[in-house]
Amino acid sequence: MTSEQSLAGRRIPLVDYLVLEGEPHLVAHECVTCAARYFDRRNACASCEQAEFRVVDVPTEGELRAFTIVSFAAPGVPVPFVAGVVDCGGTTVRGNVVNVAPDPEHIRLGMKLRLTTTSLGTDAAGVEAIGYGFEPAA
Repeated sequence: MTSEQSLAGRRIPLVDYLVLEGEPHLVAHECVTCAARYFDRRNACASCEQAEFRVVDVPTEGELRAFTIVSFAAPGVPVPFVAGVVDCGGTTVRGNVVNVAPDPEHIRLGMKLRLTTTSLGTDAAGVEAIGYGFEPAA
């Protein structure tokens, strides 16, 4: 079996802080000194300048704190869509709001959302890229 054949049917997260095993969820790097959280790798905390972090799970449900309805995007990106900022138990997460009409009548600040995953496509080797977004919780 070639390495390309062994990858067929495999799902990989688009970002390294999306965990697909078990119930899909996000993980953050949390400063052990001040509890600031980051999704990207850090050498030091931007809040307290300390350098020790632990990996923590981010709650999968949250509340929409800010959003914009995107009407213009790069070629090939379907519009309109909703880009949002979601408070997940005190952790700020940026992500698209999906599975809801992208208009002000259906999107509102404070709406309850939950994490969901979406397929972003499959390459020629059969490897599927998985992204995340947030959908209405109720």
